[in-house]
Amino acid sequence: MELQFPLILDGATGTQLQKRGYTNEQCAEQWVLEHPEAIQDIQKNYVAAGSNIVYASTFGANRIKLEGNGIRNQTAAYNTRLVGLSREAVGDNAMVAGDIAPTGKFLYPIGDLSFEDLLDVYTEQAQALEQAGVDLFVIETTMTIPEARAALLAVKSVSEKPVFVTFTCDENGKTLTGTDVVAALVIMQSMGADAVGLNCSVGPDKMLLQLERMAQYAQVPLIAKPNAGIPEMVDGKAVYTCTPEEFAALVPEMAAAGVGVYGGCCGSEPAHIAALAQAVKQAEIKKPASKHMDELVAATEREVFVLPADVDCGDVFPCDEDVMDAIEEAEDSEDAVLSIRIEEADELENFAEGQYAIVKPLCLHCEDAVLLEQALRLYQGRALYTGSLSKDELQPLCEKYGLLVR
Repeated sequence: MELQFPLILDGATGTQLQKRGYTNEQCAEQWVLEHPEAIQDIQKNYVAAGSNIVYASTFGANRIKLEGNGIRNQTAAYNTRLVGLSREAVGDNAMVAGDIAPTGKFLYPIGDLSFEDLLDVYTEQAQALEQAGVDLFVIETTMTIPEARAALLAVKSVSEKPVFVTFTCDENGKTLTGTDVVAALVIMQSMGADAVGLNCSVGPDKMLLQLERMAQYAQVPLIAKPNAGIPEMVDGKAVYTCTPEEFAALVPEMAAAGVGVYGGCCGSEPAHIAALAQAVKQAEIKKPASKHMDELVAATEREVFVLPADVDCGDVFPCDEDVMDAIEEAEDSEDAVLSIRIEEADELENFAEGQYAIVKPLCLHCEDAVLLEQALRLYQGRALYTGSLSKDELQPLCEKYGLLVR
């Protein structure tokens, strides 16, 4: 399916559910299934206000989150029923997006989950959403690159439908774990995301500053789904004071930055979406125009690196038990790139443990396509490659992992 931009997303779901009786004391997905009229009323109102896309209430419907709420072996059933409610509510008047969100788990060595475990969790949910007939997928409120990468790889393994990815960040453009949103954009778009942007956390004014940073590297439409301002506590409750007019006031500036997808997050209501839809109609949407189209743009989770096509990859370090020492040594060297050679499968464990300490662009040296892919699954950035593998062997890895061939 080819999307036609600009697009209008829905607004807040959580705060709207709370107005209809949800108290956060129960699994939200379970409550929605027990009170289907609530979500259907919300989504009908958003479509009437101008939404082209509504999010199915599958935010926490992955296996880890469901099991945390005591719901076991029901991932497929929950996703199917929740998508069905949204489809019934909007009919042919809007698209339904399968909503995929964080598990809240961290990968080894920080946490106890492997990347393959995480990929399996997201593949299970993505498969259920695909079979339920969603029109597209949204990976949202993301705070870590590993979860975003795993979710994106999972979706692409089961579907050819469009995928949006949005991160949540502070006023400085950093997620809770320190990921920079510009780096996140570079990594996600290189892996095939159809649109990338931000949701939640801040209001439109603070979000605009980060979207303008991202615009310098964007090759896909940007997404803006901000909160209705910063909440104020009134009588123990969070109150969002940003009016619909204020909420939509920065649409011209967002459009100039290449934002092609608009919506609202916490505190936003149908009136906010209606104001957005009207403002977007009058705005001139700029197409994505990265200033670095002809350069090598690598990334770690925290930083983006623009490199010349003939960059010198410097000394090559083996991926042995001393690889951490090599990473530290490279950090203090004048080399622009950290080069690591992987020759055996048993070196991947060393690489998995050490890669989080990498602060320079990474160039992988490997003569085995299978081994190279295993390393790329582990690396939570955008890497370069140099070696003798053929174009036919490398092309799938470039498309799937954003690999840069020097």
